[in-house]
Order: sequence, then C-alpha cells, then structure tokens
Amino acid sequence: MLRIEDNLLIGANFIESPNCSERDGEEISLLVIHNISLPPNQFGNNYVEEFFLNKLDSNSHAYFKEINNLKVSSHLFIKRDGSITQFVPFNLKAWHAGVSDFKGRDNCNDFSIGIEMEGADDIEYTEDQYKSLSKATNLLMNSYPLIKIDRIVGHSEISPSRKTDPGPSFSWSKYKSYLS
Repeated sequence: MLRIEDNLLIGANFIESPNCSERDGEEISLLVIHNISLPPNQFGNNYVEEFFLNKLDSNSHAYFKEINNLKVSSHLFIKRDGSITQFVPFNLKAWHAGVSDFKGRDNCNDFSIGIEMEGADDIEYTEDQYKSLSKATNLLMNSYPLIKIDRIVGHSEISPSRKTDPGPSFSWSKYKSYLS
C-alpha cells in the first residue's frame, strides 16, 4: 500500500539522485508529467536510473554521448510494469522541468513535483502505469493541497518550445478518470 511519509513515497523503491537542490521555502503547487526512455523508444532496462544517478556509460549507446553532460532527475519514475522508483524526496527540488513557465511563473522546478513515465510520445502507456500514476497523484494531492486538477500538466505545457512529452499517446482523460 502506497503512502507518503517524511517526503517519501513509501512502497516505492528509493534511490537518491544527486541531481536536486533545496526549494528555498517554495510551496509545492504543480505536478508535471513527463516521459523518458533510454535509448529513445526502448524500455525494460536500467539506463534511466543510471542517467538520474549520473552513472550512464556514454559508450553503451551512441545517443548517450548527446546527453552525457546533463544533470537530470525526477521525483518519481514509473516503469511499464507500474513499479515506482523515487529519486528525490518531495521536499527537495528535482531537476526535471528545465527552462519552464506555468501561468507566468518561471522555473517550475522550484514549486513542482516531476513524474517521469517510461514511455515515448507515440507509444501507448500501460494500464499498470496509469494505475500507479493515479495512486501516486491522489496521495500527492492529499499531501500537497495546492496541487489541484488544473495544476497537473505535461512537460509540453510548461516548455512548449522545447518539449512534447508526455505526448499524444498519453490519455489525459483515462488518467484523470482515476483521480479522486
């Protein structure tokens, strides 16, 4: 049974990423949904975890040379089977949004929680992922009451000139139908 305790999602695997920083008193009021797969469109490996831990071997795949110097993390990562790994405690700032703006407020990392879905813009997400994402979202909304339905967005909404995720294959209606 998932629950949030001491800024961690109990029931999820926790692997601490160094790619985070203090929130400087900012209240959490935004949830950002992303997708990631490494290499692109490939699933079921540990490359995302290695990437968030700065341990990705750039010689393992040609694409990794392009992203080798990036320092990235998210709070949660949901794999295709629905399993969840947390990389950054919720009270800290994960480095997931980059250059971003939500309703005139920039630097969304300062006041958001980021959830990465193992996926790609044009590949359907799994039912297990929607169920895990919805459970985590309901817990986050209860723990951080400033996160409301209208403050749950895709990365593409806060960085439209740079990002397209979670993409057209993500069913916002299915996801939101699971939220209480």
